[in-house]
Amino acid sequence: MLQMEAIDWHSGQSLTDDYIRRYALTGDLFDYNPWSASSWEERAAWLDTERAAGADHGKVADVLHAFNTKADNAPEALQAIERLRDPRALCVVGGQQASLFTGPLLVLYKAISLIQAAREAERRLARPVIPVFWIAGEDHDFDEVNHVHVLTSDSKLDKIKLAHPGGPRTSVSRTVISREQWEEVLVQLEQSLLPTEYKERVAARLRAAVQSSLSLVDTFAKLLAQLLGSEGLVLLDSDDPALRELEGPMFRRLLERSGELNQALVRGSGELKSLGYEPQVELHPRGANLFVYDESGERVLLYDNEAGDGFTDRRGVRRFSREQVLAWADEAPGRLSNNVLTRPLMQDYLFPVLATVLGPSEIVYWGQTRPAFHLYGMRMPIVLPRLAFTLLEGSVQKNMQKLRLTFEDVTLRLEEKREAWLRERDDLQMDRLFAEAAERFKADYEPLIASLGRINPGLPVLGATNLGKIMEQMDFLRQKAEEGLRTQNEAGLRQFTRVGQSVAPGGKLQERVLNIAPYLNKYGETWLHELVKTDIPLDGKHRICYM
Repeated sequence: MLQMEAIDWHSGQSLTDDYIRRYALTGDLFDYNPWSASSWEERAAWLDTERAAGADHGKVADVLHAFNTKADNAPEALQAIERLRDPRALCVVGGQQASLFTGPLLVLYKAISLIQAAREAERRLARPVIPVFWIAGEDHDFDEVNHVHVLTSDSKLDKIKLAHPGGPRTSVSRTVISREQWEEVLVQLEQSLLPTEYKERVAARLRAAVQSSLSLVDTFAKLLAQLLGSEGLVLLDSDDPALRELEGPMFRRLLERSGELNQALVRGSGELKSLGYEPQVELHPRGANLFVYDESGERVLLYDNEAGDGFTDRRGVRRFSREQVLAWADEAPGRLSNNVLTRPLMQDYLFPVLATVLGPSEIVYWGQTRPAFHLYGMRMPIVLPRLAFTLLEGSVQKNMQKLRLTFEDVTLRLEEKREAWLRERDDLQMDRLFAEAAERFKADYEPLIASLGRINPGLPVLGATNLGKIMEQMDFLRQKAEEGLRTQNEAGLRQFTRVGQSVAPGGKLQERVLNIAPYLNKYGETWLHELVKTDIPLDGKHRICYM
C-alpha cells in the first residue's frame, strides 16, 4: 500500500494560493465555490436548464470514438465515450500540451485528477460523469514539449530532446516526426534506464506507442491510453479536423463579437488586478484571441484591424477580411484555432463541463475569463486544483533521515542545509582560524607599513600592495583547505546532491521536471494505479508518496 502524507504548499501563484486557502478573497473572479458541496448540484442544474445550445453530444462522441480507437485506448474509455451520448451525462475536463513521452510527471497527475474528480462527482450526483483529457495539439510551441528530463546514475539531469523536423511554425499535431527522429530519442531514453525486471516492458510500451505515430500528439495519446485508459480516461486532440468541424458555430460567435470578447477579457484582467493579483496573460488592445492557419500551414495569431472590418497578424503584414474568416468558420473551421483564453469557452461549447481541473498558473488565467463566459451566456465551470505529488524513493528517504532533512529543507533551503552540515564537520573551524590569522597579520603589518613612510614616502604604497598580495595568498590557502574539507566529506555531499536532484531537480518540484519512465522502470505500474484507486480530495495540498 502506497503511503502518502499531505502538506500545505505554496504554489508561487498568489491568486491560486488564496483560491485554495482563502476563497472569499478570490470569489468575485469565479462562478462557483469549489469548496461548497452545493456548487456541484448548482452547476449540474444550470447545465440542465440554462446552458445555451452546444455541440451535438452524439457527434462529439463519434469524433472521440474515432480518435480514441486510433490511439488504441482501452475498452473502458470507449465505454465512457458511449455514456456521453446520455443526455444526463456531464464531463470533467482538463488537459496539457502533448509532450514527448508524456512529458513531466504533472501530466499524469492531472489525468489522475480528472479521473478522481469525475468518480467523486458521479457518486455525488448519481449521474454519468466522464473524465476528458484535452490534448492541446493545436499549440505550436514545439520547443516547450519536445524533451524530457531523466536523472543519470551520477545524479545529473539529462535532457532527451527531439529536434524540430523543420517546416512552418504550425501546431504540434500537424508537425510530422520521422522514424529516424523517433528512434534517436527512444534509444537515448532506453539507455538512461537501469536494468530492472520492468525495463523490457517499459521499452516495449514506448516502442509500441511510436510505431504508427506521426506526431507528438499520436505518441502522447497512445501512452496515456496505455497507462490510464483502463480507468475510463477519454482523450481528444484539440486540433483533430473532425472536432474542428463541430466547433465552427462557436468560432463564428467568437469572431462576430471579437471586439466585445477582448473587452470582456480586459475587464476580467482589470478585476483580477483590482484584487491585487497579476494577470497570467497580457492582452493586446485589438487582440482577437484566435489563430488562423495561413496557406503555408503556419499558425498565425489574429488581431482586429484598426478599421474594424477585418483581421491582421501582429505586424499587419498578413490581412484577412472579416467575411473571409467568417466563411472559414462556416465552411473550413480547420483553418481556425483557439488561444489560451478562448479554449475554456470552446470546451464549454463542446461539452457539458461540470468542472475543470487546472494547474496553479492555469487557475490564474482562468481568473481573467469570467466576463467572457458571461458575454456568451455561459457560466464558468467549477475550477478544481489538480493533484500534486512528490515521489520519495526508499534510498532518498534514508538519505534524508541520515542528513536530517525535511521535505521543506530540500525544496526551500537545501544549499543552506548542505553548508551547515559541512561546517559541522569542520573540526578546525577553518573560517575562524583564517579570519583570526588575517586580522593578527594585518594588526602587526599595517603599523610597520605606516612607519616606513619616514624612510621613503613611496614605501607605504608598496607595502599596501604587498599586504594585498599576502591576503590573496592566505585566501588561496583557505580555498584549498575548503576543497580538502569537501573532498573529505564527498560521500555525504553526493547524498545531498542525490536527494536534491530527486526531490527538487534544478530547484523545481520533481513533478514539473522528471519523466515517469524511470519510475515505471524501477517500480512497475502498481503505484500509479494505487494513486488512481485511492480516493484523494482535490484540495490543493501537495502529497508526498513514500515508494
